[in-house]
Amino acid sequence: MMELMKRGLLYAALCLVWADCSNPGCVEVDSDTEAVKDHPMKLRCISCKKRGETEAMTVTEWVFRPQQNKTFYKIYEYAYPDVAIAYGDFENRIEWSGSKETSDIQEATITVHNVSFSDAGTYRCFFNRTFSYRNGDFIFFTQTNKTIELDVVAKENRKLASIIGEIMMYFLNVVLTLWLFAEMFYCYKKIAAAGEEAIQENASDYLAITSESKENCTGVQVEE
Repeated sequence: MMELMKRGLLYAALCLVWADCSNPGCVEVDSDTEAVKDHPMKLRCISCKKRGETEAMTVTEWVFRPQQNKTFYKIYEYAYPDVAIAYGDFENRIEWSGSKETSDIQEATITVHNVSFSDAGTYRCFFNRTFSYRNGDFIFFTQTNKTIELDVVAKENRKLASIIGEIMMYFLNVVLTLWLFAEMFYCYKKIAAAGEEAIQENASDYLAITSESKENCTGVQVEE
């Protein structure tokens, strides 16, 4: 059991080191896709650069296509430090939750407040990056995008994965607790057995010393 746990911890540590070395400081995480009516909803959009040490001037845009609609329209634009514009029905409802105080944006996450059923649909965020090398002698542009399909519900639904996760966590806690008690009981028995052996050895040594003393005394009396 201990050997299995050690191997698992070692494997997890190696995975963390590998992930950290492959792209330190940026991890692309998918957004949640279910919002609750009248609640805020965070639309997560992350695009990590292949070379983190190369800075870029980035302008981000969000577009939206409602359900049963074929046309996208712009709802938000952000560029540090001056541009943060929301459009149409999203005006005064969008809050920037992405990269702070930098024009080299790798996270363009936004928070939509007071979500309504009409906010369900397809969202797409764009990263428009401008790279400059050799003091501006060489410039090129790239564009990447992420797509989010958002559903809006009246009440929050507990996902099956979260329920299974809670059950597994409870089961793991019970197993680890039982294993801990078993280890404590085993150690107690081992210590108790070692104590009994020590007592028996001490008693044997005492008897041996006593017998030897008696023999010495008898020898002295005979010589007299």
